[in-house]
Amino acid sequence: MASFSETASAFVKMAHEIVWCNVATIDKKGRPRSRVLHPIWELKGEELVGWIATGPTRTKKEHLRISAYVSCNYWTKNQDTCLAECHASWVEEPEAKQVIWDKFVNGPAPVGYDPSMIPGWESAASENFAGLRLDPWRLRVMPGSVMLAGSGETLVWEDNND
Repeated sequence: MASFSETASAFVKMAHEIVWCNVATIDKKGRPRSRVLHPIWELKGEELVGWIATGPTRTKKEHLRISAYVSCNYWTKNQDTCLAECHASWVEEPEAKQVIWDKFVNGPAPVGYDPSMIPGWESAASENFAGLRLDPWRLRVMPGSVMLAGSGETLVWEDNND
C-alpha cells in the first residue's frame, strides 16, 4: 500500500484535472444512488479534505442521515481513474458556508467557479446552498496506462484507524 502523502498528492492532481466525479450515497433501502458533483480538494500536510458546493436537497440529506459515507469516483476517457471513499458532513452554518463559497470563487482553474451562476444560489447565504465536507478514509489512483498498457502504478491508501 502506498503512503498517504504520495497517494493524496496524486489523487488531488488527477481529481482537479478531471473536475467532475460521480458521487454515490445509499438510500433507505440500502440501494446506491449517484449524481455528478464537483469537489475541490485541499491537501495540507497529512490532511486531505474535500469540499462540495451543493444544494441541501431532501434526498441528499436523507441519504447522508442514513449513512454519512460517500464514494467519489473520477474517470476520463484516457482511462485515468481516481476514487475517494469519504465520511461526509453537511456545512450549513452561515460563516462556514461563506468559506466554502469563497473556496470555489477563488479556486484554481478548472475547479474554481462562481457559484452564483447556479440558479437559486445568489450568495452563500442562500437557503438552496450548502456545503459538504469530505474526509477520505480510502483513496485509489489508477492511471489509464495501467489498464491500457500494463505500465504505471496504482496507488492505494486506506486509513486503518477508521
